[in-house]
Amino acid sequence: MYAVIKTGGKQVRVEAGQEIYVEKLDVEAGETYTFTEVLMVGGEKTVIGTPTVDGASVVAKVVKHGRGPKIIVFKYKVRKNYRRKQGHRQAYTKLVIESVVA
Repeated sequence: MYAVIKTGGKQVRVEAGQEIYVEKLDVEAGETYTFTEVLMVGGEKTVIGTPTVDGASVVAKVVKHGRGPKIIVFKYKVRKNYRRKQGHRQAYTKLVIESVVA
C-alpha cells in the first residue's frame, strides 16, 4: 500500500518502511509525525482525494534533522563589475514511514 502526501509544498509518494527527506518539520527527533494531507492512496483499490482523502493519514518517525550540501548562488553582469557570491544549505528532516492508514 502506498500514498501520496503533501509536505513542504511538494508531493511525495511513500510506502511503509521507506526513508524520505522532506523540508524541515518542527518536531523533535525520535517523535512521530502524522501527515493528514493525503492526496492519494493506492494498493488493491486506488482512492484519489478531492483534494485530500477523507480519514487517510500517514504516520512517520522522525530520525534526524540536518542540512543539505552547500549550493553556490553566483550572480554577475557582463562588463559592469557586478559580482555577488552567496552560499545556501537547505534544512531537512529525515523520516521513516511507519504506516499508511486509509
